[in-house]
Formats: sequence, C-alpha cells, structure tokens
Amino acid sequence: MAIINFISTVWSENLLKQLDKKYIGVLNCNREFEGDIKNQGSIVKICGVGDVTVSDYEKNADMSAPETLSDTVRTLKIDQAKYFNFQIDDVDRAQSNPKLMDEAMKTAAAALANAADAYVYSLYEFSNYSLTDDAVTADKIVEHIIDLKTQMMKADVLNSDEIVVEVSPEIAALILKAKIELGTDNSDALESGLLGKIAGCKVYVSNNVCVDEDSYHKCIMRTKRAVAFAEQISEVEAYRPEKRFADAVKGLHLYGAKIVYPAEYRVLDLKLPE
Repeated sequence: MAIINFISTVWSENLLKQLDKKYIGVLNCNREFEGDIKNQGSIVKICGVGDVTVSDYEKNADMSAPETLSDTVRTLKIDQAKYFNFQIDDVDRAQSNPKLMDEAMKTAAAALANAADAYVYSLYEFSNYSLTDDAVTADKIVEHIIDLKTQMMKADVLNSDEIVVEVSPEIAALILKAKIELGTDNSDALESGLLGKIAGCKVYVSNNVCVDEDSYHKCIMRTKRAVAFAEQISEVEAYRPEKRFADAVKGLHLYGAKIVYPAEYRVLDLKLPE
C-alpha cells in the first residue's frame, strides 16, 4: 500500500467492518444511538418514552383525553479512546504478500475490538442484580441460567425479547460438561463466539468476560437493548516515519457504553470449586 493511494474514509469504513466481525460483547449491545462523535468527551443522547396507560373501554362512552407521554433522555459519554500506530518496513513489504498492510489492519481491528469488548464487560460493576454461586458445577450452571431468565421474565422482559448469556471459557466448559443439547441453527453458527442456546437464550463465550480478584467469573445475562454502545473511528492516517524507510498507519477509536435498562441486565457471579 503506497501512501499516495491511501484514502482515509475508505480505510475507516473497512476498519469498522473488521471491528464488527471481531466483536462479541459489543455485538450484543444496542447501537442505534451512534451519532456525531467528534472527540473524547462527546455526549450521545438516548431518547425514549414513558409508560402508556391502558384503560377499560365502555361502549357508547367517551374515552379520556389522550395522555401526554413523558420523554426520557439519558446521556452516553464517549469516554474511551484507543489508538494503534504501526509501521511496515519497505524491505518487508517488498518481500512479502502485497496484502500485508490489509492483514495488519485486520490485526489492529482485532486488538481494538478486544479492548472495546473488555470495556463492555466491565460494566458489571454497575449492575444491581446478581446470582451468586461459590462453587458452581456442571449440574448447577444450566439451572442458574434458567433461574436468572425467570427473574428477567418477572421483571416484564418479554419472552420475545432476545436474551443473551455471555460466559468465560471456564464456565463455557461447564456448560458443555452438563451434556445438554445446545440449540443452534445455521445463522447462529455464523456469529462470533456463539456456543449455542439454552432456554431460548443465546450463549456466547469470550475471554473478555471479567474474573475478579476473588476468582468470581462475572458472567452476564442481558437483553440486546440493556447496554447502549456508540463508537466512531475518529482518525485513520497513513504517513512516512521521518527516520525509517517504512509505511505507517495510525488510527483513533472513540467509544462509550452504558447500562440503560438495569432490570434487563443481570450478573451470574460464579466461582469454580477449589
């Protein structure tokens, strides 16, 4: 890739596409709120409406005046900024596949996606709902997932709402050891990190699911609207380092995430037996 052929907008769009392919935690967020993100500290507004009252209908009687719905506005701060900055020596570029820079950008996208997923999973600290097991086993793990989904249903999360469960590799191993048949289909199989389905919930496995200092695996159950995520590739720039015969590329990834529906976000606080 010669610097003269570098088009920033095209490479930014390609980078975002590569990020989407690598995401797991971000994949399960609501991303409808992405707007004009100019720099770190930008604010994205999340608008919604209040509850609608349902009344008894009486034939030949006037209905009450239409109620005015209250609007709700939450704010999402773009407080995360990550960058990459790499170079490829001219000798290396000449002696290798011409697609070397493309592969380097894919690697950069994977690293950025990894950081963003880790941030999304760190939001467990803001959850008010959890189920704890100090010595979880294969026999218990499926039961816990069903119990937590029951809690979600009691909180008026509809069965039609897509619910996902995100677990660490160690907890995923327990699920597999439970010897249950994980429901799946061809479209599901294409999703990154998807293990299968339990009780109608898609189960994802990720190395970025947090394990705290007390060895609790902070596995998450949530709807796909529970967490809002907004991002933007703010800058992607190619340049020639002054003291090297090399092509270099640097980029800036801005994003933020927030739990916006707390009742639809639950934590499975699980510790493996010693």
